[in-house]
Amino acid sequence: MVRRGLAQDAGPDGRERRVTTPKADFKKTYRELYSAGPEPALVRAPELPYLMIDGMGDPDSAPGYASAVEALYAVAYTIRFALKGAGVVEYPVMPLQGQWWTDEDHRSDYAAHRDQWRWTMMIMQPPQADGAMFDAAVATARKKKPSAPIDRVRLETLHEGWCGQILHVGPYSTEAATVGRLHAFLEEGGHAINGRHHEIYLSMPGRTAPEKMKTIIRYPVTPAG
Repeated sequence: MVRRGLAQDAGPDGRERRVTTPKADFKKTYRELYSAGPEPALVRAPELPYLMIDGMGDPDSAPGYASAVEALYAVAYTIRFALKGAGVVEYPVMPLQGQWWTDEDHRSDYAAHRDQWRWTMMIMQPPQADGAMFDAAVATARKKKPSAPIDRVRLETLHEGWCGQILHVGPYSTEAATVGRLHAFLEEGGHAINGRHHEIYLSMPGRTAPEKMKTIIRYPVTPAG
């Protein structure tokens, strides 16, 4: 969904002028990817650009997790403000997402051995966020957040294709039953999981009661047939 808005810019004479800026809500543009229900379903995720940062360890105790997420948001907001300021597009920063796995496989007990978890945290970007804009955003964010691992953030496309997904409502610690329902749905339909455990965080921890937290759980699959 795209609307039009107004931004301020300076013309050749130095006077401010009103610039029309497109407004986009990418959660509505990709509604199917951000509106899962309590019943498992298949969706098709297109190739999209993401800011990404990798790490390892329990997110509740690993010292690098919080700083990695801080770096990711720092670059994401810098890109957002740059695109808005240039009159290209204005949009809300997209929800945080994460891929989680271990060195064994994606079907192992992901809730065990939290200190061995590997993760890639991600934030989807608009198509206008190209390599040059990313490089400029990293340089700016590095100055504003010198203690954050800004240089570990990268811009990369992700193409998961067909996926099975489900909405989990409640704290992260109770995801196992929801994941089990999704796995059962995929197995019964003959859809083979071929990618990593993927979560989309629709709620903000600390601002939402644990029992009301909403998280989309997704797995890339090779669909039956």
